[in-house]
Amino acid sequence: MGGTEVVRLADTDREMTVCVAPPAGNLAFEFNVRGKNILWFPFRGPDEFKAAPVLCGIPFLAPWANRIDGDAYWVNDRKYTLNPLLGNLRRDANQRPIHGLLLFSGAWELMSAEAGMESASVTSRLPFWRHPELMAQFPFAHTISMTHRLCGGSLEVETRIENHATEPLPVAIGYHPYFQLHDAPREEWKVHIAARAHLLLDEFLIPTGERRPVAFADPYSLQEGKIDDVFTDLIRDGDAAARFSVTGKNEKITVAYGPKFPVAVIYAPVGRPFICFEPMAALTNPFNLARRGVYGELQSIAPGGEWRESFRITPEGF
Repeated sequence: MGGTEVVRLADTDREMTVCVAPPAGNLAFEFNVRGKNILWFPFRGPDEFKAAPVLCGIPFLAPWANRIDGDAYWVNDRKYTLNPLLGNLRRDANQRPIHGLLLFSGAWELMSAEAGMESASVTSRLPFWRHPELMAQFPFAHTISMTHRLCGGSLEVETRIENHATEPLPVAIGYHPYFQLHDAPREEWKVHIAARAHLLLDEFLIPTGERRPVAFADPYSLQEGKIDDVFTDLIRDGDAAARFSVTGKNEKITVAYGPKFPVAVIYAPVGRPFICFEPMAALTNPFNLARRGVYGELQSIAPGGEWRESFRITPEGF
């Protein structure tokens, strides 16, 4: 696909293909089911995407997802200040740092691509510790590995983080997948929210620490308007997965969060043909909320240890 390296995974029996571009943020930009891409990707290919990238496909957010409430954060009782002059910070409309440092990174290295009778997979890694411009912003030596695995009619996205540092590494990563249905307009889509708690946000979309019971209907019709909300206390099935879904006339996309993704963001703006079910390892602004005692569930990796989790995307009715 042009000059950008792409790995294509195929399930010929189910007429499914998945395309991943390691040099373009390790982005999965196509999950094609019988000729229909269930991922929203408004480009002709990864070359065009790299020329003027925007959030689409399945972006990876690290070393923090969503926002930090200023240009400094606390980890292990020390304050770290971000350097905007390095040119690798993204900011939201309120000038808060957002979505970490790796969103469109070309630092991913293709490690392996495998195919068998039951599955096909590709694994890439990003040795964060080798990049001074990254370590200057987040000085915790670690390596991230990501595997996209097409198996049994689902796409599993697995993340592994190895901590090479001599102190605990906080885990605040997330994903921002963009999904689309083809058999009904956006206003007719129905959403299942597998959560009990809904977080209140301030005017800068930062959690206040207050939680309320989920008051959305089940299913929730997008005809009611937008969703841009954060949920916790996820409802898990017997396999410990929390399943969120969107349904059209016959088409359905289900996203199953593994247990180390305890936070869900759902984003479906009015007038846009997509919905995002976002698996998150932590709340928005986790480092500073943990420092203030507002957030006690921040995960961390011990020195020499690793963190591993996945989420799974299953299309039906296409």
